[in-house]
Amino acid sequence: MRLALDAAREAAALGEVPVGAAVVRDGEVIAVAANAPRRLADPTAHAEIRAIRAAAELLGTDRLETCDLWVTLEPCAMCAGAIAHARIARLYYGASDPKGGAVEHGPRFFTQPTCHHRPEIYAGIAEAEAAVLLRDFFRERR
Repeated sequence: MRLALDAAREAAALGEVPVGAAVVRDGEVIAVAANAPRRLADPTAHAEIRAIRAAAELLGTDRLETCDLWVTLEPCAMCAGAIAHARIARLYYGASDPKGGAVEHGPRFFTQPTCHHRPEIYAGIAEAEAAVLLRDFFRERR
């Protein structure tokens, strides 16, 4: 989670919402990414999507069933869908997102009968630190 938090700080420094993600396989970090939709002019450039893409490219497969995803914020519906399609084994996330999250909030993506893969889910990892990054980022912009 430390690397994901570092990526979130990097995103904030570039004016992006501070979310970071890391993909881990067999205890080794194989991809780290920061949110970049504004910088890349790509609405799909969420940290989770970018990290999953990098890991899939590195491994040469679209199935990441031996991988874990660490992310600083509860994934949105788009990212939850990508996590399911990539067959991520375990999802660890920091801060909850009552407005945009889709794991424990909103559509609760992984509980839907149309979801064909459900990772193990561990919430609240470094939650306070991730939440402070987000609160500070949005407070500075108001």
